Amino acid sequence: MAKYKLEYLWLDGYQPVRNIRGKTQIKEFASFPKLEELPDWGFDGSSTRQAPGGSSDCVLKPVAVYPDSTRRNAALVMCEVYNADGTPHDSNDRATILDDSDTWFGFEQEYFLYQDGRPLGFPEHGYPAPQGPYYTGVGYNNVGDIARQIVEEHLDICLDAGINHEGINAEVAKGQWEFQIFGKGSKKAADEIWVARYILERLCEKYCVQVEYHCKPLGPTDWNGSGMHCNFSTKYMREVGGEPYFLALMAQFEKNCAEHIAVYGPDNHMRLTGLHETQSIDQFSWGIADRGASIRVPHSFKKNGWKGYLEDRRPNSQGNPYQIASRVLKTISEVPKP
Repeated sequence: MAKYKLEYLWLDGYQPVRNIRGKTQIKEFASFPKLEELPDWGFDGSSTRQAPGGSSDCVLKPVAVYPDSTRRNAALVMCEVYNADGTPHDSNDRATILDDSDTWFGFEQEYFLYQDGRPLGFPEHGYPAPQGPYYTGVGYNNVGDIARQIVEEHLDICLDAGINHEGINAEVAKGQWEFQIFGKGSKKAADEIWVARYILERLCEKYCVQVEYHCKPLGPTDWNGSGMHCNFSTKYMREVGGEPYFLALMAQFEKNCAEHIAVYGPDNHMRLTGLHETQSIDQFSWGIADRGASIRVPHSFKKNGWKGYLEDRRPNSQGNPYQIASRVLKTISEVPKP
């Protein structure tokens, strides 16, 4: 038997952006623990805006476990928050997602790395050279001295954990980066986005760097904002599809436009302006290979008989992937299949 460090992770009750929290429990196991071996745990909900002080106990129920290569005999345990009576807590957005093992989601998480109140590579006053060379850029002038070290180390830790990264790249603005995560099942990719965010923030502690997820941290300037594009498909979309179904799906997305925007991240009006490869926040559109549309339809989708996956470009970098996945699946469920 060996003692394992179990870092229980959960989302707090803060609004409009939930924070990920974590605390360590030590348990003995003969080998790396399986999910079903992990016990429920508790925490003080009065300190996380999830319970009053007079009745502060909340319950952590493990839903996924990942090896943690940064600590000896360690695991990261993603949890849902429950009330003492066994019901999902109001802050438990994961519990609202429709269960569908055949749903596929892919999230493209953009973010800035900040130090001393400004993005890495920005001068103390003013701005660096305009955007252009930074996207997928190489060299000190484009990416600086520690940013790539951070994102490469983050990638390795996530891969060690079994998180299904699809890729990383430097983004359009200086100090801006992106990672992509794909998962089969309606909750898997969202779980892994949250764990990857946790790993990134914890990693950046030792570099004295802050992760900035705000969708427009540089305000109303020509510098790009940050999104979290949501790629999605169901088994029906991949195997049957068809133009009539696709058009009905887009009509339902347009009908529910406000409901989607409400959970696609705060301050999205600053990012969804109709500029910088976005549609305006108060409009809905779709287009073949159109990065200025609300939903981009890949060329392959149309060529394959209107079958495959779609990309919703409206979610922003602070969006909660649980809420996003939940809203996407609710809209899809409202569309009759021909």
